This record gives sequence, structure tokens and C-alpha cells, in this order.
Amino acid sequence: LLTQVIQTRPQKGAFVHLATSSSSSQSSSYSSVSGPADPAEQPITSFLDWLSGQLRRPSSPTKAVPTAVSALAVLLREKPARALFTQAGCVQLLAPLLRSCTGPTSSQLAYEVCLCLWQLSYHKPALQAMATSGAVKGLVDVVKTAQKEKVVRVALLCLRSLLADPDLGLASDLVEAGLQKVVTTRLLQTWGDEDLPEILTNVADTLREQAVTLSSWDKYRKEVLSGSLDWSPMHTSEPFWRSNIDKFEEKDFQILRVLLKLLESSRETRTLAVACHDVGKFVEFHPHGRYIVSDLRGKELLMRHLGHPDPEVQKRALLAVQKIMLPGSKLGFLQAASSGA
Repeated sequence: LLTQVIQTRPQKGAFVHLATSSSSSQSSSYSSVSGPADPAEQPITSFLDWLSGQLRRPSSPTKAVPTAVSALAVLLREKPARALFTQAGCVQLLAPLLRSCTGPTSSQLAYEVCLCLWQLSYHKPALQAMATSGAVKGLVDVVKTAQKEKVVRVALLCLRSLLADPDLGLASDLVEAGLQKVVTTRLLQTWGDEDLPEILTNVADTLREQAVTLSSWDKYRKEVLSGSLDWSPMHTSEPFWRSNIDKFEEKDFQILRVLLKLLESSRETRTLAVACHDVGKFVEFHPHGRYIVSDLRGKELLMRHLGHPDPEVQKRALLAVQKIMLPGSKLGFLQAASSGA
């Protein structure tokens, strides 16, 4: 009843205060936003706090969660409510519900959870929270197992929103979760909802395009993390480095750090030569590469290999050191030398 009262209130405006974390993620402090104040802001904020509390600690084992989710599916139609819900750290509470409502008897709960997530996907911080909350696999499972078309539709719409933001880099996660196979299977079905085939095709096409772009990086990343490097085409492909140089920044330059660790500890001459080459490529293509590598002791590690007994390791180490020491405007002849080597 309270949900309907809030939804049908005659005067709607901006929330003057948006909830943020103070002493804990469940308590509220405030920061100002512009726009005419909504007179129902405080009751809505209190109601959202109560609903999120029911998701955390249900007061009834069977009724609390479905009731709270049903109310949220209505309240999250409003942008300020999405911001409040996200800033309170509540997006993560929805992902576990996807895993518990895959049966035919819980289709309404699955629909409303997916509806909440889809509405939240229009709020960038919520989209980012979803990407790390486990919601991705849950949504794929819903698309795979749901029997009702409305459930499949809203789960697909949410996945489409996640894929539409390339900064999230979720294509590989979705492929790993089996979305390609699920979408292919679902496309073979006959649907009463005439929009579903179009949505399925759109998701399949977007996933395929992004998966192709990401596949080379995924292969490269796995090779580096394996600790054994070889002269596969990715290492010498200029388009690969141009397209993927930003990905080296992920997880606090994890892949670059692994390359430097290989320079320090590997005994395989081929791995050392490729690692020297790749560190040089990072310096060449990243705008701050020389400074980042130097800060991580990369120059020191490379210089150790200038006297390596293997001539290929010596050569690659020398080229990488030169790239660190020379300004970018002077790297043309080094690029030609390394590409011709």
C-alpha cells in the first residue's frame, strides 16, 4: 500500500539529499543535489532503508524478500531512488536472489529481481556494482532456465545494458558463463513476444563482436599468467598493442607486474626475450609507460639482462632500455628495428 501511495503521489521532484556511507554502508549521511525538493524524499529514503534491511535480514522467511523486491521494482522506476539504493550498497543484495529463484514456482520473484536490476542498469554506478556482484552469471542462468517470456525478456534487457558499456569488459565473463550457447538455443524457439527474437539477436551480435575484440587479450593474459612466453602473433602485432594497451592498467597493472616478475625470476631464454620485448612495447604504446616501468624497477631488471649469455635476450633488453631512456619523438628507428627483428 505504501508503495502505491509513493508511486501515485501528485508532486514529484529531485531528492535534495542522496544517501552515502558514513559510519557504515548501511547508515546515511547527505550531500546536496540540484532541483526542486520532493516533499516525499524523507519517507521514501526511510522506506528504502527498511526494504534493504529486509533483503539483508528478512523478518519473515517466506514473505519478507518477495514483498521487499516487489516494492523495489516499483520504487526504482525513479532515478533518485536508484541513486539512494546504489549508494547504500544494496545492489549487491540482489545478485544472490537470482540464484535462489530459478524454479518455475518463483518466476514472479525472478521477474521482479531482474526488473530491479534492469532499472538500476540505467544508473552508471549501479551498473558498475552489478558487474562485480555476481549478477552476470545469475542473469545468464535466468535466461537459460526461465519459462515465462517476460522473465527472459527483462533478464536479456539487463544483460544488453551490461554489454552496452564496453568499459565494464564483461564479454569474456558472459562467454564463460555460457551466454552465447544460451542465446543460440533460445533463438531456435518460437516466441509470442515479437520483440524477443530481436533482443536475442542484438545480444548475440554484440557479444560476438566484443568477444572477438577481447579474445586476443584474453589469450595474451593467460599466456603471461602461465609464466611461459612464446613468440605468438599478439606480441608483435601493432594493432594488438594499440587496442589493448589500456587493459594493462587493470588490477593495478597486474600483467605488467607479472612480466617484470618473469624478468626477475624466469630461467627460460625465450620467456625472457619475449618479456623484454613486451615491456618495451608497453613503454612504446602507453603514454606514461617509461615512468610506470621505472617506478616498478623495470629499468633495473632490464639492465640486468644486457649481459645475458643469450644474444636474443640481450638484444630485446637493449631495445627496451633504449625505449625507456629516449623521448617518444626519437623512437621511430627503434620501432623499425624491433619490428624487423
